[in-house]
Amino acid sequence: MVLLPAVVETPRLTVRHWSEGDAVALSVAITESLDHLRPWMAWISDEPLNLEERVSRIRRDREEWEQGGDSVFGVFRDGVVVGACGLHRRGAPDTIEIGYWIHVDHLRQGYATEVAQGLTDAAFEVPAIAQVEIRHDKANAASARIPERLGFVKVEELVDEIAAPGEVGVEVVWANRRP
Repeated sequence: MVLLPAVVETPRLTVRHWSEGDAVALSVAITESLDHLRPWMAWISDEPLNLEERVSRIRRDREEWEQGGDSVFGVFRDGVVVGACGLHRRGAPDTIEIGYWIHVDHLRQGYATEVAQGLTDAAFEVPAIAQVEIRHDKANAASARIPERLGFVKVEELVDEIAAPGEVGVEVVWANRRP
């Protein structure tokens, strides 16, 4: 299996795997963004993690990637954490799903769009990837604007389990096929 990228450069951002040395900065970014993330991110219910748990999760993510799994990234601008994202193998073998969140202090600066474009381009550099998807709950209007801006096509709406407090239980699926 071909590995997904470990680093993606965009015009303003460095998107790279988290290192153990990033654990404190990641924890701070999540803690500062808890109220912003809670409505949409089911995983936030596990937060805050202690430092040992955070380092363990970073190690696990790296090991999964080394075995051909997902790429989980930090998003950095000039060394400062502005968010996190990932390329996830959740669907068909030729499809990759993009996930992302931006630190509350860095919203409305176009970072999510820039990250999603960079990850889309990087995914299409992997020969086996034919489709990139972005999925979000229908109530998350901010997340809907990202694939719209990038020219993704809305392909379906699926009934989905409500996993976070802001969700309505309808997953919107956007797709971009390899050119």
